[in-house]
Amino acid sequence: MDVKTGFFYLFSVVLMFSAFRVVTARNPVHAVLYLMLAFSQASAVWLLLGAEFLAITLVLVYLGAVMVLFLFVVMMLDINIDTLREGFWKHFPLAATLGAIVALEMAAVLMSGFRLSSAPKAVAAVAGAAPVSNAKALGILLYTEYLMPIQIAAAILLVAMVAAIALTLRQRKDSKAINPSIQVRVRAADRLNVVKVAATQAAPAPVAPEAAQENK
Repeated sequence: MDVKTGFFYLFSVVLMFSAFRVVTARNPVHAVLYLMLAFSQASAVWLLLGAEFLAITLVLVYLGAVMVLFLFVVMMLDINIDTLREGFWKHFPLAATLGAIVALEMAAVLMSGFRLSSAPKAVAAVAGAAPVSNAKALGILLYTEYLMPIQIAAAILLVAMVAAIALTLRQRKDSKAINPSIQVRVRAADRLNVVKVAATQAAPAPVAPEAAQENK
């Protein structure tokens, strides 16, 4: 067994362990951290398989954005752990059965002809010249043959982003936003009205008990 195969098995074992801890950890923060570890190990496996673009995308998108967002959300929310774990062992047999079926299917695919030594050879056909990296070959495909779909998708995403910003900044009746420029221009005479009152006032005359009963 060479060094590459050894690293492959090492990353795979750590990946399976972290994936198992994601669903068995009691603390949600620990579960998110184990999920980040699983994604990092999966990106390492992608690198060993020669798919460096997928590995970089996995690290940048999931580890750099989505998982950090999940971690902050889980840390800020007051999550009741006991409520989340209700019914875990009740549904565990079904989940274990489905996991075993998925594992057997993946093992069948791996044993049917998937080899680490067989590097992808579609790169040379795409580039039409000397073999290049997967990221470069993917860039050539995206910006030559699939240029129009990429531009349409970019325009749709841009419109969606502008619409989201417009919905966020729209004027609402129940909004309690504060305009700092109006606050700065406020004068004391506009907010404070000084009323002159006498320093001392005569106390009212005491009312006799008989008069008070007649008034009632």
